[in-house]
Amino acid sequence: MAAKVTGIAPGSPADGLIRAGDTLLRIGGEEICDVLDYMYHGAGEELEVELLRGGENLSVRIKKECYEDLGLEFASYLMDEQKNCRNKCIFCFIDQLPKGLRETLYFKDDDARMSLLRGNYITLTNLSESEIERIIRLRISPINISVHTVDPELRVQMMKNKRAGEVLPLMRRFAEAGITMNCQVVLCRGINDGEKLRETIETLAGLHPAVQSLSVVPVGLTRYREGLYPLRPFDRESAGAVLDLINGAGDRLEREIGVRFVYPGDEFFIKAGRNFPDYDYYDDFPQIENGVGMVTLMRDEFEATLQFVERSDEPRSVTLVTGVAAAPYLEEMLAKLRALRPNLKVELVAVENRFFGPEITVAGLLVGRDVIDALRGKKIKRLLLPTVMLRYENDMFLDNVTVEQLAQELDTEVELLDPGGENFISAVLGEEI
Repeated sequence: MAAKVTGIAPGSPADGLIRAGDTLLRIGGEEICDVLDYMYHGAGEELEVELLRGGENLSVRIKKECYEDLGLEFASYLMDEQKNCRNKCIFCFIDQLPKGLRETLYFKDDDARMSLLRGNYITLTNLSESEIERIIRLRISPINISVHTVDPELRVQMMKNKRAGEVLPLMRRFAEAGITMNCQVVLCRGINDGEKLRETIETLAGLHPAVQSLSVVPVGLTRYREGLYPLRPFDRESAGAVLDLINGAGDRLEREIGVRFVYPGDEFFIKAGRNFPDYDYYDDFPQIENGVGMVTLMRDEFEATLQFVERSDEPRSVTLVTGVAAAPYLEEMLAKLRALRPNLKVELVAVENRFFGPEITVAGLLVGRDVIDALRGKKIKRLLLPTVMLRYENDMFLDNVTVEQLAQELDTEVELLDPGGENFISAVLGEEI
């Protein structure tokens, strides 16, 4: 399937050789169907690019640096339609979304290309044989896989897809081909936990090092679950049992293969009321993009940066908003900053998630209206707003409330706060460290 070029990056290798409106056919004799073909076959230093221009075929030769992008722009990032999920998982978060949110939030993604390019997790249930062969041929790696359980019958029951039970043979096929994988389990209390979780950990660890890591995160439950499969949230005792199981397995695997391999989501420590482990627990943080180890990593970055903060009597007043889960840990950090800056006044506001319900406590799922309601009536000179609450462009919440609207309704200046301990200190103090 050919792709029409919509633009050329100025100064790029293709500038002056390829035009907007051309149709890209082949690179090096290989047909270009989507962004993966474009990236893989366009990586070389000397390329023969075949085009369709004005109804005529032509070929251009382009010299560039190895792995340098040609500079072609297309109508969509994938150069193709994004593939949606055909599963009907009993824990699907999208099924728990009410109407009125951003339209893109309702799209159920299960596209292997997005796993490589954006780190999305896929289930492998929607791959055709040709797609499987291309992953192996192009050595698309690593792939992030939502496994949930290695019990074939249970996986079919949880995902409502008859192909769900085929995950292990396919993963073994990838492993034999040298494809690396990272896996996750969305843990549902009383369903795929306990001995089922132990079996999943042991089986996937048996595929190490092809399977590099496994994260276990608790199912997210909103208040919009009418008519959906009955699921129970984890409480202090059940979350503690999950940690005990994972830590026991991780301790053993660390002795046997040199890494812990399996890592619990941060929410399990919070729900169980337990202290977070130290930096070394997470090895090289292989699941940080999945939110696993974020509190520990932020604390470590904070402590490393704190030693460079000089004492000062300079006054500064800010308001910081966050979710209920992160508030106690941010308050600990703020106390250390206040000790160095006695005239630093920071009001930390933990916003309850009234929109999705009290079981959702992370900052990333707060909506703009809840933030506005929590801050209304407060005298706010400067508001620090974590970017995790906003979409990729950092301009809008899940409920379509914009940062500009929030600033207007609260009559305040808004400063965006990027993740990380160093960014946290710089934003709170209003200075580069």
